[in-house]
Amino acid sequence: MFYIIGLGLSDEKDITVKGLQVVKACSRVYLEAYTSILLVPKENLEEFYGRPLIVADRDMVETESDEILRDADKEDVALLIVGDPFGATTHADILLRARSLKIPTRVIHNASIMNAIGACGLQLYNFGQSVSLVFFTDTWKPDSFYDRIKENVEIGMHTLVLLDIKVKEQSEENLARGRKIYEPPRYMSIPTAVSQLIEIESLRSEGVLSPETTLAISMSRVGSEQQRIVCGTLAELASLDNEVFGDPLHSLVIVGKRLHHLEVEFAEEWATDKANWRKVARESYAVALDEPST
Repeated sequence: MFYIIGLGLSDEKDITVKGLQVVKACSRVYLEAYTSILLVPKENLEEFYGRPLIVADRDMVETESDEILRDADKEDVALLIVGDPFGATTHADILLRARSLKIPTRVIHNASIMNAIGACGLQLYNFGQSVSLVFFTDTWKPDSFYDRIKENVEIGMHTLVLLDIKVKEQSEENLARGRKIYEPPRYMSIPTAVSQLIEIESLRSEGVLSPETTLAISMSRVGSEQQRIVCGTLAELASLDNEVFGDPLHSLVIVGKRLHHLEVEFAEEWATDKANWRKVARESYAVALDEPST
């Protein structure tokens, strides 16, 4: 049997009881290490699970899946995924490969950023399409995310923005020369993300991400004891120091116009300027709010 097992969001103890039982019984256990990361080192997992883990980088998962699936028709093999197994299309691909080889498969789910984002106070059924935001370069500034956010805005839905991580990436020069030299890991921060959103808004000028009137919520280390939430307009978030947002990993939510007063009140606790949070909610989102008690 080939298992894909979700690990949850934070540390080695987030694995489900069912997932842990399978891990302990498998012949080989791989840890996927590029679509996301846990907040603890691999050694913590190995100690808690009581067995060694084989790190599976992008090359292995995408181009050497046959090695991962080797003998999985005769023994149990597991691939561990941070969050939930279906948080990235790569994991659907390897399941399809296993099926084509007539290998039985099973998925064991867990929490992911796609549902844990509700901790910010916005209702999950009010979210539209999620988008990914990659690091801009001097020559590459993709803006397709803007159109997806615009579609959400037009129907009033919130947008989860997944921020780029770079793990075991090669520079353009090393890639061109075929040199297996990798850049240090990089994790996009909220200030970088917000500055890129504002930059594209300045180029597109469609009012989708107006800095002064677009509410947003930043979240870091969701599901951990270090979880941190900060709310405000894009302009307010852009003005804050990086330290305010906590350590990576970071996520960002663009608040949709179909905003309920309970969502406003729930998230207000983390607003960088509570008065302006309520003011923008009233004036730009047409949310009916009671005056705060004095």
